[in-house]
Amino acid sequence: MIADIADIRGLVGTGRRLIGIDLGTKTIGLALSDVMWTIATPLETIRRVKFTPDVAALLALAETHDAGALVIGLPKNMDGTEGPRAQSTRAFVRNLVPKTALPIVFWDERMSTAAVTRTLLEADASRARRAELVDKMAAAYILQGFLDRLGYGDFEGR
Repeated sequence: MIADIADIRGLVGTGRRLIGIDLGTKTIGLALSDVMWTIATPLETIRRVKFTPDVAALLALAETHDAGALVIGLPKNMDGTEGPRAQSTRAFVRNLVPKTALPIVFWDERMSTAAVTRTLLEADASRARRAELVDKMAAAYILQGFLDRLGYGDFEGR
């Protein structure tokens, strides 16, 4: 089910984590929230093969970490329009929906990879190290933005 940010609180049980997803053409970066929905941590990068094994790996990790929802970055253009990458992401999610009961929420990911790459450059990370980290760190950046928007630092009202 594709959910709206306003509904996510009611759809996910207390104490369950969220998984952030940065969907690329070659990799899928993943991040994991804490159970209180305050901080996102880079989790893993899945090397894309084909849809079915990609989704199997993603859902296995969601189950392992008791995820209550998936937050997927939607790569919008700078003017807010949706181009081919956003259409590709929406197609992936359309195909994912029948395979999971987890709610899926889109989150605007404009500039996430650029911001993470800039941070890694400032940290003087080597090219190889940047390539290894950028996707899962971009997923954490996406998920952290979502968590910050929700503003839940505790379980009041949850």
